Amino acid sequence: MEKIDAELRALVANMAETMYEAPGIGLAATQVDVHRQLVVIDVSEERNQLLVLINARITHQSGAQVYEEGCLSVPGIYDKVERAAEVTVEYTDLDENRRTLTADGLLAVCIQHELDHLDGKVFVERLSRLKQMRIRAKLAKQARITA
Repeated sequence: MEKIDAELRALVANMAETMYEAPGIGLAATQVDVHRQLVVIDVSEERNQLLVLINARITHQSGAQVYEEGCLSVPGIYDKVERAAEVTVEYTDLDENRRTLTADGLLAVCIQHELDHLDGKVFVERLSRLKQMRIRAKLAKQARITA
């Protein structure tokens, strides 16, 4: 189990600030070049229900749902992605308690999306090859314009 220390708490605070400013609803540590199994999520409308998942793993998933997703790692790109409709995730919280959470809807999507980042994947990898090619072309064009 990971020790929750001042450094980890500061990292969580910085990640939450980055996520809220983006604005986003989730951020994985790998997105800010930190190689830890850490995710912050807040899908509340008030932006005041920060969920911190440390060493999280999905233990159960069921059903299917399609949501339009976007990502801070690929700005300006949005597409519909099919994911599990309900997930159960085990994780450690900031009080070093092992927890289990069952989520559906947007929270389930966000958990799956952020845990994909910890596995080195972005949501566009879940799209068809044709859509991936179009996204690559769009990103290349954006890079040329801003260069």
